[in-house]
Amino acid sequence: MKIILSTLNSRYTHSAIGLRYLYANMQELQTNTQILEFSINDAVQSVAEKLLDENPGIIGLGVYIWNASEIHELIHILKKISPETIIVLGGPEVTYEPFRVDFSLADYIIQGEGDLAFFELCRKIQKRQKSERIIRMSIPDLKAIALPYEYYSDHDIANRYIYVEISRGCPFACEFCLSSMDEKVRAFDLDVVLNEFDKLWSRGARNFKFVDRTFNLNMKAANRILDFFLEKEPPYFAHFEVIPDHFPETLREKIKRFPHGALQLEIGIQTLNLEIANNISRNLKLDKIQENISFLENETTAHIHLDLIVGLPGESLESFGNNLDKLMELSSCEIQIGILKKLSGTHINRHDIEHGMVYSDIPPYDILKNNQLSFKDIQIMKRFARFWDLYYNSGNFKNSLVLLWQDESVFKNFYAFSLWIYEQTDSTWKISLPRLGELLFTYLTQEKNIPQESVAIPMLGDILKLKGRAVPPYLKAYAKDFKTEAKLGTSGFNKRQQ
Repeated sequence: MKIILSTLNSRYTHSAIGLRYLYANMQELQTNTQILEFSINDAVQSVAEKLLDENPGIIGLGVYIWNASEIHELIHILKKISPETIIVLGGPEVTYEPFRVDFSLADYIIQGEGDLAFFELCRKIQKRQKSERIIRMSIPDLKAIALPYEYYSDHDIANRYIYVEISRGCPFACEFCLSSMDEKVRAFDLDVVLNEFDKLWSRGARNFKFVDRTFNLNMKAANRILDFFLEKEPPYFAHFEVIPDHFPETLREKIKRFPHGALQLEIGIQTLNLEIANNISRNLKLDKIQENISFLENETTAHIHLDLIVGLPGESLESFGNNLDKLMELSSCEIQIGILKKLSGTHINRHDIEHGMVYSDIPPYDILKNNQLSFKDIQIMKRFARFWDLYYNSGNFKNSLVLLWQDESVFKNFYAFSLWIYEQTDSTWKISLPRLGELLFTYLTQEKNIPQESVAIPMLGDILKLKGRAVPPYLKAYAKDFKTEAKLGTSGFNKRQQ
């Protein structure tokens, strides 16, 4: 009986470490097991066709928040065409109930870490032994799990991020996060893991994304991992999710040694309002957070990615705006603005009545309204987040965007700008870079009444920083002077600011 392991990744460049864990632990069934990965951009019927072309007896599907709806559709098609094919689901989206997507057509659902459970189920199926439809797993011993890294293909290494981990679990209890459900942090044997990383490196792997939720919690392990990369020859890329208040001197010294573009740190701030943080059981040490962000900003070349959430219980738009303004004072790094989601299994639901929390039951289960934010407010902030990505996080308008707020509130000024953009476009998607620039130029000169030349020069610096870009029509009158000044060794923007 052939077994197919599959999922729909959110992007082609992503790879599914979970499938490779399952494959690594298939024991005698491994020779009849195959991994087939797709992305959510693939047509679901085409995915079904390719799966059924392999004539599988069992299909194991990884279900996540980004692919739950597509997996529902895929199961529907598979069972219509090949009802005898056994479908087994696993992953975060089916680990906790209630299921808000209908997975009733699946034959089996494994809840929890299925590294060993999937093999056991497949063996029972092949021996025609009975099993419960929903299998609730206890936490497995990591020492008993075969590691997955040799099962990244050469194609994966050449074209995709390689996902790795040195631990599982999270010691914190943030109520919106599924990781808080597993409060015990468990570590893999670091010597064994590092040996596997060396093998990946020797095969050409250079893009490592660590899925550990608190990379800098264990200093001994974190330092050894950083040493692994510092001993290598650049270029390479390593991504870690870190807690913002724990950067002791040994860690700082190593982070400072990483070359530009080699290190990315994702820091979940979520809120800087202590009252709101306490509401969701999130421990904030504001002094340490400010100190560490300042260190990363001023003394390292690491790419920093900070997270803020809209819609937390009790948090007003004004409070969110204060959070954004404070982060902008601390750092010029990327700030990702997310909308609160209610994931099955988390404790965020305890606030539903007190704070009037209303969520969508359709993935990604984001908040629709609460006592502080109306549905209209949430819609506006979704567009705010999208435009923030296009203008600020993209880095395409570093010189000119600051004219939007200058010494005033970043939030209030960008909020007004995002309302105006939507009035002009009625869209948040498929807005070209030239169109984005023209919108910003028009807003700054006509709505903010900034002289055209004062806007044109920094905008030319933004647009022409990459070779091959054409000067847009609305800036051509200023391009000649800009080029002349650039040849003299002083950008037009800097010269006019002196």
